[in-house]
Amino acid sequence: MKSKKSDILFVLNASLASFGVYFCMYAFRKPFSVATFEGLEVFHIDYKILLIIAQVVGYAISKFIGIKIISELKASQRLFYLLGLIGIAEIALVLFALVPKPYNIFFMFLNGVPLGMIWGIVFSYLEGRKFTEILGVALSTSFIVSSGVVKSAGFYVMNSLHFSEFWMPAITGLLFIGPLLFFSWMLERIPKPSPEDIVLRSERIPMSNKDRKKVLLQFSFPITIWVLFYTYLTAFRDFRDNFARELWDSLGYKDDMGVYTSSEIIVACIVLLVLGAAFYFRDNMKALFFYHTLLLLGSIAIGFSTYLFHNQAISPFSWMVVSGFGLYICYVPFNCLFFDRFIAAFKIKGNAGFFIYIADAFGYLGSVTVLLYKNFGQSNVSWLDFFMSSAYLIAVMGIAVTVSSMVYLNNKKKKIKKQNINYQFV
Repeated sequence: MKSKKSDILFVLNASLASFGVYFCMYAFRKPFSVATFEGLEVFHIDYKILLIIAQVVGYAISKFIGIKIISELKASQRLFYLLGLIGIAEIALVLFALVPKPYNIFFMFLNGVPLGMIWGIVFSYLEGRKFTEILGVALSTSFIVSSGVVKSAGFYVMNSLHFSEFWMPAITGLLFIGPLLFFSWMLERIPKPSPEDIVLRSERIPMSNKDRKKVLLQFSFPITIWVLFYTYLTAFRDFRDNFARELWDSLGYKDDMGVYTSSEIIVACIVLLVLGAAFYFRDNMKALFFYHTLLLLGSIAIGFSTYLFHNQAISPFSWMVVSGFGLYICYVPFNCLFFDRFIAAFKIKGNAGFFIYIADAFGYLGSVTVLLYKNFGQSNVSWLDFFMSSAYLIAVMGIAVTVSSMVYLNNKKKKIKKQNINYQFV
C-alpha cells in the first residue's frame, strides 16, 4: 500500500513539474504569433512570415545541435542548461522590442535557437521509467494546451495591458518567470530511475558518436520513414499553430480570444486519455504496435474530417478539433513515447533524446520549407485552402508509413529472436 502511495505521489509530482516547465517555456516562444503585424512587409514579404521563419530556422538549427548535446547530456548539467537557455531566449525577446524593424527579425531567430533544446532536457528527467507513458503524456499535453493559453495571454497583454505587438512577447515571458523557477526546482527533485525501471525499460545512458552511428545503420529504414512522416507532421502542426489566428478568422471566429484555448483543451484531454492507455502494455513490442495503431487512427481522422468539412458535413469548430486530435495523436508519440518503447523493445543502448532530436531537426527544417513554399510558390492560395490540401497529404502519407513500419519491425523482431535461439544452441 505504501509503495502504491509513493508511486502515485511520484507520478503527480513529476507530471506537474515537467508539465509546468514546458508550459512556461511556451510563454517565451509562441505569444508573438497571436500578433498580426498587419500591413508590415520587408522586401515585399509579409513581416509576420519572416518572424516565424526566423524563429523556426533557429529552432531547427537547435535541433541539429541537440542531436549531439542532448544525446550526450549528463544529469548534473540539466538544470544549468534549462534555465540558461530560457534566459537567453527572454533576452532575445527584449532586444526584439528594442531594436527597430527589420533588424529585430534576427532576435526572433536568436530566440528560437536556445528553446529548441528544452524538450530534450525535460524529457531526460522522465524517460526509461515504468511510468514514462503517464509522465510523457502529461508533458506532451503541455505543448497542446500551452500554445493556446499563451496566445490568449499575449492577446491579453496587448488588449488589456496595452503593450505593443513588439513588446508583448517579452512581457508575456516575464509573467511566467516565477512559475518557471518553481517548476524547475520541482523537476530537479525527481528521483533517478529505480532498478525496476531499468529492468522494465532498459537503462538510459549518454551516447557516443560510435553508438549513434551503430543504431542508425541497424535501423536505417524505419528511422528514415518515421523522420519523413514526422517532417510533414511538424510542418503541418507548425502551420496550424503559427497561423491559428488567420485560420480561425477565416472560419468565422475573428477576435474570439477564447477559441484558441477551448479548442486545444478539448484536443489535449482526448489525446491524454488515449495515449495514457499505453501504460497498461508491459510488453514493449505490443506497446510499440499500439502506437502504430494510433498513427493509423490519427491519419484517418485528419483526412476524413477534412473531407467532411470540405463537404459542409461538420462545423468548422468540430473540424479543427477532430483534425487537431488526429494531428496530435500522431505527433505526440514521436516526441517521446514512441522512441522510449522502441529503445526498450529492441534493447538499444542509448536514450530517446537522440531519436527525438533527429526527427525534430528534419521536422523543423520541413516547417521552414513549407513556409517558404507557401509564401513564394502558393502565395495566391488562402491559408485555409493550403491547410486543407496539406491535411489530405498527411493522411495518405501517414497510412503508408505506418503500415510499412509495422511490417518491418515485426520481421526485425522475428529475425532477432531466431538469431538468439540459434545462438543458444551453438
